[in-house]
Amino acid sequence: MKRLPLFAGNVKMCEHNHVSHNQGMNSMTEFIYLDNNATTPVEPRVVEAMLPYLGEKYGNPSSIYTMGREARQAVNSARESVAKLIGAQPEEIIFTSGGTESDNLAIKGIAFALREKGNHIITSAVEHHAVLNTCKWMMKNGFEVTYVGVDSDGVINLNELKSAITPKTILITVMHANNETGTIEPIEEVAAIAKERGIVFHTDAVQSVGKIPVDARKQGVNLLSISGHKIYGPKGVGALYVKKGTRMTSLFQGGHHEWNRRSGTENVAGIVGLGRAAEIAREEMADIAIREGRLRDRLLQGIMNTVPDILVAGNPEKGLANTLMICVKYVEGEAILLHLDAMGVAASSGSACTSGSLDPSHVLLAMGVPVEVAHGSVRFSLGRSTTEEQIDHVIKVFAPIVENLRAMSPETPAA
Repeated sequence: MKRLPLFAGNVKMCEHNHVSHNQGMNSMTEFIYLDNNATTPVEPRVVEAMLPYLGEKYGNPSSIYTMGREARQAVNSARESVAKLIGAQPEEIIFTSGGTESDNLAIKGIAFALREKGNHIITSAVEHHAVLNTCKWMMKNGFEVTYVGVDSDGVINLNELKSAITPKTILITVMHANNETGTIEPIEEVAAIAKERGIVFHTDAVQSVGKIPVDARKQGVNLLSISGHKIYGPKGVGALYVKKGTRMTSLFQGGHHEWNRRSGTENVAGIVGLGRAAEIAREEMADIAIREGRLRDRLLQGIMNTVPDILVAGNPEKGLANTLMICVKYVEGEAILLHLDAMGVAASSGSACTSGSLDPSHVLLAMGVPVEVAHGSVRFSLGRSTTEEQIDHVIKVFAPIVENLRAMSPETPAA
Protein backbone atom coordinates (compact mmCIF):
# COMPACT_ATOMS: atom_id res chain seq x y z
CA MET A 1 0.00 0.00 0.00
CA LYS A 2 1.45 3.36 -0.99
CA ARG A 3 1.82 5.50 2.11
CA LEU A 4 0.46 9.03 1.91
CA PRO A 5 1.51 11.98 4.08
CA LEU A 6 -0.11 11.52 7.48
CA PHE A 7 -1.74 14.92 7.40
CA ALA A 8 -3.04 15.93 4.02
CA GLY A 9 -5.94 17.90 2.64
CA ASN A 10 -7.53 21.13 3.66
CA VAL A 11 -7.96 20.55 7.37
CA LYS A 12 -5.11 22.08 9.34
CA MET A 13 -4.05 22.18 12.95
CA CYS A 14 -4.66 25.42 14.81
CA GLU A 15 -3.68 26.62 18.26
CA HIS A 16 -5.74 25.26 21.16
CA ASN A 17 -7.39 22.63 18.95
CA HIS A 18 -9.59 25.12 17.11
CA VAL A 19 -10.06 24.16 13.48
CA SER A 20 -9.81 25.81 10.09
CA HIS A 21 -11.63 23.99 7.31
CA ASN A 22 -13.97 24.28 4.35
CA GLN A 23 -15.59 20.85 4.57
CA GLY A 24 -18.88 22.08 5.99
CA MET A 25 -18.04 20.70 9.46
CA ASN A 26 -19.05 22.71 12.49
CA SER A 27 -16.08 23.56 14.70
CA MET A 28 -16.38 22.27 18.22
CA THR A 29 -14.33 23.88 20.95
CA GLU A 30 -15.09 21.06 23.42
CA PHE A 31 -12.33 18.48 23.55
CA ILE A 32 -13.69 14.98 22.98
CA TYR A 33 -11.55 12.31 24.60
CA LEU A 34 -12.11 8.81 23.22
CA ASP A 35 -8.81 7.18 24.19
CA ASN A 36 -9.62 5.93 27.66
CA ASN A 37 -7.88 2.59 27.09
CA ALA A 38 -4.63 4.54 26.84
CA THR A 39 -5.25 6.43 30.06
CA THR A 40 -8.11 7.94 31.99
CA PRO A 41 -8.40 11.33 33.69
CA VAL A 42 -7.97 11.19 37.44
CA GLU A 43 -11.40 11.15 39.05
CA PRO A 44 -11.90 14.27 41.25
CA ARG A 45 -12.86 12.07 44.22
CA VAL A 46 -9.54 10.28 43.79
CA VAL A 47 -7.64 13.58 43.75
CA GLU A 48 -9.44 14.63 46.92
CA ALA A 49 -8.40 11.42 48.67
CA MET A 50 -4.77 11.81 47.55
CA LEU A 51 -4.22 15.47 48.43
CA PRO A 52 -3.50 15.07 52.16
CA TYR A 53 -0.73 12.56 51.34
CA LEU A 54 0.86 15.05 48.96
CA GLY A 55 0.93 17.63 51.74
CA GLU A 56 0.71 17.42 55.50
CA LYS A 57 0.51 13.61 55.72
CA TYR A 58 3.94 12.90 54.32
CA GLY A 59 5.08 10.21 56.75
CA ASN A 60 7.00 7.07 55.73
CA PRO A 61 4.75 4.01 56.23
CA SER A 62 7.70 2.11 57.74
CA SER A 63 8.14 4.64 60.56
CA ILE A 64 6.73 3.71 63.96
CA TYR A 65 5.70 7.19 65.15
CA THR A 66 2.22 8.63 64.62
CA MET A 67 2.73 10.12 61.16
CA GLY A 68 4.24 6.87 59.90
CA ARG A 69 1.42 4.80 61.39
CA GLU A 70 -1.13 7.05 59.68
CA ALA A 71 0.58 6.48 56.34
CA ARG A 72 0.67 2.72 56.98
CA GLN A 73 -3.04 2.71 57.78
CA ALA A 74 -3.75 4.57 54.54
CA VAL A 75 -1.77 1.98 52.56
CA ASN A 76 -3.52 -0.90 54.34
CA SER A 77 -6.94 0.63 53.70
CA ALA A 78 -6.16 1.02 49.99
CA ARG A 79 -4.94 -2.58 49.89
CA GLU A 80 -8.29 -3.73 51.23
CA SER A 81 -10.14 -1.70 48.60
CA VAL A 82 -8.09 -3.12 45.72
CA ALA A 83 -8.53 -6.63 47.10
CA LYS A 84 -12.32 -6.24 47.29
CA LEU A 85 -12.44 -5.11 43.66
CA ILE A 86 -10.95 -8.40 42.45
CA GLY A 87 -12.20 -10.86 45.08
CA ALA A 88 -8.85 -11.22 46.83
CA GLN A 89 -7.43 -11.00 50.34
CA PRO A 90 -5.50 -7.83 51.27
CA GLU A 91 -2.31 -9.80 51.90
CA GLU A 92 -2.47 -11.05 48.31
CA ILE A 93 -2.06 -7.52 46.89
CA ILE A 94 1.42 -6.16 46.10
CA PHE A 95 1.64 -2.51 45.13
CA THR A 96 3.79 -1.68 42.09
CA SER A 97 4.47 1.26 39.78
CA GLY A 98 1.89 0.10 37.23
CA GLY A 99 0.87 -2.61 34.78
CA THR A 100 4.27 -3.02 33.15
CA GLU A 101 6.03 -3.64 36.45
CA SER A 102 3.26 -5.99 37.56
CA ASP A 103 3.62 -8.03 34.36
CA ASN A 104 7.40 -8.12 34.71
CA LEU A 105 7.21 -9.12 38.36
CA ALA A 106 4.70 -11.87 37.62
CA ILE A 107 6.49 -13.40 34.63
CA LYS A 108 10.08 -13.07 35.82
CA GLY A 109 9.23 -13.74 39.44
CA ILE A 110 7.49 -17.02 38.67
CA ALA A 111 9.91 -18.14 35.97
CA PHE A 112 13.01 -17.69 38.13
CA ALA A 113 11.32 -19.21 41.20
CA LEU A 114 10.33 -22.34 39.29
CA ARG A 115 13.32 -22.64 36.99
CA GLU A 116 14.31 -25.99 38.44
CA LYS A 117 10.96 -27.40 37.30
CA GLY A 118 11.17 -26.13 33.72
CA ASN A 119 11.88 -23.20 31.44
CA HIS A 120 8.83 -23.03 29.17
CA ILE A 121 6.33 -20.14 29.11
CA ILE A 122 3.12 -19.96 27.08
CA THR A 123 1.42 -16.71 26.10
CA SER A 124 -0.88 -15.45 23.34
CA ALA A 125 -0.02 -13.63 20.13
CA VAL A 126 -2.20 -10.64 21.09
CA GLU A 127 -0.73 -9.68 24.46
CA HIS A 128 0.26 -6.15 25.43
CA HIS A 129 3.90 -5.36 24.79
CA ALA A 130 4.52 -5.35 28.54
CA VAL A 131 4.05 -9.12 28.32
CA LEU A 132 5.40 -9.75 24.81
CA ASN A 133 8.64 -7.86 25.36
CA THR A 134 9.13 -9.45 28.76
CA CYS A 135 8.75 -12.84 27.12
CA LYS A 136 11.30 -11.84 24.46
CA TRP A 137 13.71 -10.92 27.26
CA MET A 138 13.08 -14.28 28.90
CA MET A 139 14.01 -16.02 25.64
CA LYS A 140 17.38 -14.26 25.75
CA ASN A 141 17.91 -15.58 29.26
CA GLY A 142 17.43 -19.29 28.86
CA PHE A 143 13.65 -19.65 28.62
CA GLU A 144 11.45 -20.93 25.81
CA VAL A 145 8.24 -19.16 24.86
CA THR A 146 5.31 -20.39 22.78
CA TYR A 147 2.90 -17.84 21.30
CA VAL A 148 -0.60 -19.28 20.89
CA GLY A 149 -2.78 -17.98 18.06
CA VAL A 150 -6.27 -16.50 18.15
CA ASP A 151 -9.37 -16.66 15.96
CA SER A 152 -10.79 -13.84 13.83
CA ASP A 153 -12.39 -12.28 16.92
CA GLY A 154 -9.09 -12.32 18.79
CA VAL A 155 -10.05 -15.16 21.15
CA ILE A 156 -7.24 -17.54 22.09
CA ASN A 157 -7.28 -21.04 20.58
CA LEU A 158 -7.70 -23.32 23.59
CA ASN A 159 -6.84 -26.49 21.66
CA GLU A 160 -3.61 -24.90 20.48
CA LEU A 161 -2.91 -23.86 24.06
CA LYS A 162 -3.35 -27.41 25.31
CA SER A 163 -1.10 -28.76 22.57
CA ALA A 164 1.61 -26.24 23.45
CA ILE A 165 2.00 -27.53 27.00
CA THR A 166 5.12 -29.60 27.66
CA PRO A 167 6.57 -31.19 30.83
CA LYS A 168 8.77 -28.07 31.09
CA THR A 169 5.88 -25.56 31.04
CA ILE A 170 5.87 -23.54 34.27
CA LEU A 171 3.81 -20.47 33.40
CA ILE A 172 0.88 -19.49 31.19
CA THR A 173 0.20 -15.76 30.81
CA VAL A 174 -2.91 -14.67 28.88
CA MET A 175 -4.54 -11.24 29.12
CA HIS A 176 -8.10 -10.87 30.36
CA ALA A 177 -9.25 -8.18 27.92
CA ASN A 178 -7.41 -6.86 24.88
CA ASN A 179 -6.47 -3.20 25.02
CA GLU A 180 -6.94 -2.67 21.26
CA THR A 181 -10.06 -4.65 20.33
CA GLY A 182 -11.72 -5.07 23.71
CA THR A 183 -11.91 -8.84 23.19
CA ILE A 184 -12.45 -10.68 26.47
CA GLU A 185 -10.40 -13.86 26.74
CA PRO A 186 -11.77 -17.05 28.38
CA ILE A 187 -9.42 -16.87 31.35
CA GLU A 188 -11.48 -19.28 33.47
CA GLU A 189 -10.99 -21.98 30.84
CA VAL A 190 -7.29 -21.12 30.54
CA ALA A 191 -6.95 -21.23 34.33
CA ALA A 192 -8.63 -24.65 34.44
CA ILE A 193 -6.21 -25.99 31.82
CA ALA A 194 -3.25 -24.60 33.77
CA LYS A 195 -4.47 -25.98 37.11
CA GLU A 196 -5.03 -29.46 35.66
CA ARG A 197 -1.40 -29.57 34.53
CA GLY A 198 0.04 -27.94 37.65
CA ILE A 199 1.05 -24.74 35.83
CA VAL A 200 0.97 -21.22 37.28
CA PHE A 201 -1.43 -18.87 35.47
CA HIS A 202 -1.00 -15.09 35.21
CA THR A 203 -3.40 -12.69 33.55
CA ASP A 204 -2.80 -9.09 32.54
CA ALA A 205 -6.11 -7.60 33.65
CA VAL A 206 -5.10 -3.96 33.19
CA GLN A 207 -7.97 -3.33 30.74
CA SER A 208 -10.62 -5.46 32.42
CA VAL A 209 -10.38 -4.50 36.09
CA GLY A 210 -12.92 -1.79 36.84
CA LYS A 211 -14.81 -2.39 33.59
CA ILE A 212 -16.13 -5.94 34.04
CA PRO A 213 -16.46 -8.13 37.15
CA VAL A 214 -13.18 -9.76 38.13
CA ASP A 215 -12.89 -12.43 40.82
CA ALA A 216 -9.35 -13.76 40.87
CA ARG A 217 -10.08 -16.72 43.11
CA LYS A 218 -13.30 -17.85 41.40
CA GLN A 219 -11.65 -17.46 38.00
CA GLY A 220 -8.72 -19.60 39.09
CA VAL A 221 -5.99 -17.01 38.61
CA ASN A 222 -2.63 -17.24 40.41
CA LEU A 223 -1.40 -13.74 39.49
CA LEU A 224 -3.24 -10.72 38.10
CA SER A 225 -1.94 -7.31 36.99
CA ILE A 226 -3.67 -3.97 37.64
CA SER A 227 -2.84 -0.38 36.66
CA GLY A 228 -4.20 2.70 38.42
CA HIS A 229 -4.41 5.07 35.48
CA LYS A 230 -6.78 2.77 33.57
CA ILE A 231 -9.46 3.10 36.26
CA TYR A 232 -9.42 6.88 36.82
CA GLY A 233 -6.59 6.66 39.33
CA PRO A 234 -3.13 8.25 39.12
CA LYS A 235 -0.32 7.17 36.83
CA GLY A 236 2.72 5.49 38.32
CA VAL A 237 0.88 3.07 40.61
CA GLY A 238 -0.51 -0.41 40.10
CA ALA A 239 -0.85 -3.73 41.82
CA LEU A 240 -0.15 -7.42 41.39
CA TYR A 241 -2.42 -10.04 42.91
CA VAL A 242 -0.44 -13.06 44.04
CA LYS A 243 -2.50 -15.98 45.31
CA LYS A 244 -1.48 -17.28 48.71
CA GLY A 245 1.11 -20.02 48.46
CA THR A 246 2.46 -18.91 45.08
CA ARG A 247 6.26 -19.09 44.90
CA MET A 248 7.79 -15.98 43.39
CA THR A 249 11.27 -14.47 43.25
CA SER A 250 11.61 -10.76 44.06
CA LEU A 251 13.08 -8.56 41.34
CA PHE A 252 14.20 -5.83 43.75
CA GLN A 253 16.64 -6.15 46.59
CA GLY A 254 16.21 -3.67 49.41
CA GLY A 255 13.97 -3.43 52.44
CA HIS A 256 11.19 -5.78 53.51
CA HIS A 257 8.33 -3.89 51.88
CA GLU A 258 5.31 -5.71 50.41
CA TRP A 259 6.16 -8.96 52.21
CA ASN A 260 9.68 -8.99 50.75
CA ARG A 261 8.30 -9.16 47.22
CA ARG A 262 8.66 -5.54 46.11
CA SER A 263 11.18 -3.48 48.02
CA GLY A 264 10.96 0.30 48.08
CA THR A 265 9.21 2.97 50.13
CA GLU A 266 5.56 2.93 49.16
CA ASN A 267 4.05 5.62 46.95
CA VAL A 268 1.49 6.50 49.60
CA ALA A 269 -0.44 9.18 47.69
CA GLY A 270 -0.58 7.02 44.57
CA ILE A 271 -1.65 3.95 46.52
CA VAL A 272 -4.38 5.93 48.28
CA GLY A 273 -5.55 7.12 44.86
CA LEU A 274 -5.61 3.58 43.49
CA GLY A 275 -7.58 2.43 46.51
CA ARG A 276 -10.18 5.17 46.11
CA ALA A 277 -10.43 4.50 42.37
CA ALA A 278 -11.03 0.81 43.16
CA GLU A 279 -13.84 1.71 45.55
CA ILE A 280 -15.55 3.90 42.99
CA ALA A 281 -15.15 1.29 40.25
CA ARG A 282 -16.69 -1.43 42.43
CA GLU A 283 -19.69 0.76 43.24
CA GLU A 284 -20.34 2.21 39.77
CA MET A 285 -18.92 -0.29 37.26
CA ALA A 286 -22.18 -1.99 36.25
CA ASP A 287 -24.07 1.22 35.46
CA ILE A 288 -21.11 2.72 33.61
CA ALA A 289 -20.71 -0.39 31.44
CA ILE A 290 -24.35 -0.26 30.37
CA ARG A 291 -24.07 3.40 29.44
CA GLU A 292 -20.76 3.03 27.61
CA GLY A 293 -22.04 0.01 25.68
CA ARG A 294 -25.04 1.96 24.46
CA LEU A 295 -22.85 4.85 23.32
CA ARG A 296 -20.34 2.53 21.65
CA ASP A 297 -23.15 0.86 19.69
CA ARG A 298 -24.43 4.29 18.67
CA LEU A 299 -20.95 5.20 17.41
CA LEU A 300 -20.54 1.93 15.53
CA GLN A 301 -23.93 2.18 13.87
CA GLY A 302 -23.34 5.80 12.91
CA ILE A 303 -20.01 5.03 11.27
CA MET A 304 -21.32 1.94 9.50
CA ASN A 305 -24.24 3.96 8.13
CA THR A 306 -22.05 6.75 6.75
CA VAL A 307 -18.72 5.15 5.77
CA PRO A 308 -18.46 2.20 3.38
CA ASP A 309 -15.69 -0.42 3.41
CA ILE A 310 -15.26 -0.64 7.17
CA LEU A 311 -14.00 -3.71 9.02
CA VAL A 312 -14.93 -4.08 12.69
CA ALA A 313 -12.11 -5.73 14.63
CA GLY A 314 -13.28 -8.34 17.09
CA ASN A 315 -16.84 -8.83 18.28
CA PRO A 316 -18.09 -5.74 20.14
CA GLU A 317 -21.05 -7.66 21.56
CA LYS A 318 -18.68 -9.99 23.42
CA GLY A 319 -15.99 -7.45 24.27
CA LEU A 320 -15.49 -4.52 26.62
CA ALA A 321 -18.46 -2.18 26.49
CA ASN A 322 -16.31 0.91 26.01
CA THR A 323 -14.07 -0.28 23.16
CA LEU A 324 -14.54 -0.09 19.40
CA MET A 325 -11.75 -0.77 16.91
CA ILE A 326 -12.41 -0.43 13.20
CA CYS A 327 -10.26 -0.65 10.10
CA VAL A 328 -10.99 1.89 7.38
CA LYS A 329 -9.97 0.48 4.02
CA TYR A 330 -7.87 2.48 1.52
CA VAL A 331 -6.61 5.06 4.05
CA GLU A 332 -4.03 5.32 6.81
CA GLY A 333 -5.26 5.23 10.38
CA GLU A 334 -2.67 7.79 11.43
CA ALA A 335 -4.01 10.27 8.89
CA ILE A 336 -7.53 9.83 10.22
CA LEU A 337 -6.29 10.37 13.78
CA LEU A 338 -4.55 13.62 12.92
CA HIS A 339 -7.64 14.96 11.17
CA LEU A 340 -9.78 13.93 14.15
CA ASP A 341 -7.33 15.70 16.44
CA ALA A 342 -7.77 18.88 14.40
CA MET A 343 -11.47 18.54 15.09
CA GLY A 344 -10.82 18.25 18.82
CA VAL A 345 -11.28 14.46 18.95
CA ALA A 346 -8.69 12.17 20.54
CA ALA A 347 -8.61 8.53 19.47
CA SER A 348 -5.81 6.07 18.71
CA SER A 349 -4.68 3.36 16.33
CA GLY A 350 -4.27 0.78 19.08
CA SER A 351 -1.97 0.57 22.06
CA ALA A 352 -0.57 3.89 23.28
CA CYS A 353 2.71 2.07 23.89
CA THR A 354 3.18 1.56 20.15
CA SER A 355 1.44 4.64 18.77
CA GLY A 356 4.75 6.03 17.52
CA SER A 357 5.26 3.02 15.28
CA LEU A 358 4.10 2.86 11.68
CA ASP A 359 3.88 -0.92 11.83
CA PRO A 360 0.35 -2.33 11.75
CA SER A 361 -1.12 -3.70 14.95
CA HIS A 362 0.25 -7.13 15.91
CA VAL A 363 -3.18 -7.86 17.38
CA LEU A 364 -4.95 -7.31 14.05
CA LEU A 365 -2.36 -9.32 12.14
CA ALA A 366 -2.76 -12.20 14.59
CA MET A 367 -6.50 -12.06 13.94
CA GLY A 368 -5.89 -12.50 10.22
CA VAL A 369 -6.55 -8.91 9.14
CA PRO A 370 -4.57 -8.15 5.94
CA VAL A 371 -1.65 -5.77 6.41
CA GLU A 372 -3.06 -3.12 4.08
CA VAL A 373 -6.37 -3.14 5.98
CA ALA A 374 -4.69 -3.14 9.40
CA HIS A 375 -2.92 0.10 8.46
CA GLY A 376 -6.32 1.81 8.55
CA SER A 377 -7.07 0.95 12.16
CA VAL A 378 -8.73 3.44 14.51
CA ARG A 379 -9.61 2.66 18.12
CA PHE A 380 -12.26 4.54 20.05
CA SER A 381 -12.34 3.84 23.79
CA LEU A 382 -15.15 5.59 25.63
CA GLY A 383 -15.15 6.78 29.23
CA ARG A 384 -17.38 7.91 32.06
CA SER A 385 -17.66 11.45 30.72
CA THR A 386 -18.54 10.49 27.13
CA THR A 387 -21.90 11.92 26.00
CA GLU A 388 -24.36 11.27 23.19
CA GLU A 389 -23.61 14.72 21.81
CA GLN A 390 -19.92 13.88 21.61
CA ILE A 391 -20.60 10.60 19.86
CA ASP A 392 -22.89 12.29 17.35
CA HIS A 393 -20.22 14.90 16.62
CA VAL A 394 -17.61 12.20 15.97
CA ILE A 395 -20.01 10.45 13.60
CA LYS A 396 -20.62 13.75 11.81
CA VAL A 397 -16.95 14.57 11.22
CA PHE A 398 -15.68 11.04 10.61
CA ALA A 399 -17.28 10.41 7.22
CA PRO A 400 -15.99 13.64 5.55
CA ILE A 401 -12.49 12.95 6.87
CA VAL A 402 -12.47 9.46 5.36
CA GLU A 403 -13.99 10.70 2.11
CA ASN A 404 -11.33 13.41 1.84
CA LEU A 405 -8.47 10.98 2.45
CA ARG A 406 -9.83 8.33 0.11
CA ALA A 407 -10.13 10.90 -2.66
CA MET A 408 -6.34 11.28 -2.51
CA SER A 409 -5.50 7.60 -2.13
CA PRO A 410 -4.37 5.61 -5.19
CA GLU A 411 -5.65 2.49 -3.45
CA THR A 412 -9.28 3.58 -3.47
CA PRO A 413 -11.27 1.71 -6.13
CA ALA A 414 -12.71 3.82 -8.92
CA ALA A 415 -16.34 4.74 -8.40
